[in-house]
Amino acid sequence: MKTTRIAVLLATILGVAHPAFAGPALDAAQAHIAAIGTGERAAILRDYADEARLTWIGGPLDGTYTGPAAIGAIWDKFGAASGPARVTVMGIDEAANPKGATVVATVRFDGKVQVKVRYVLTYREGKLVNETWQVDPKPAAT
Repeated sequence: MKTTRIAVLLATILGVAHPAFAGPALDAAQAHIAAIGTGERAAILRDYADEARLTWIGGPLDGTYTGPAAIGAIWDKFGAASGPARVTVMGIDEAANPKGATVVATVRFDGKVQVKVRYVLTYREGKLVNETWQVDPKPAAT
């Protein structure tokens, strides 16, 4: 018990999510981000709600896309341009209540090109309903 309290205290001070306390949305977001890096289309699309929306801000894919088919087409374009990418999560945080959860992350994808983003994913009833991909050339670690 004392070891757990110390680990939680250190994680809080350092701003690091403690894996033992990660919520379902945080776990889902981390898997989603990893799938984007590897280009695993089925894994990327599995958690989207039917009317999910992706808002991409900046870069050549700038726009708003609704539904898994349209969103999948955008991730296909990103994968073709980036190729498999090493993913570095520079900061990630989850906020949740009974109505849903939001995960905010600062992420760098290093593939054929380097893409730095501020990423916001919103989940309701276990499904990804909204995401914002903000291209951020100079992200600060969160």
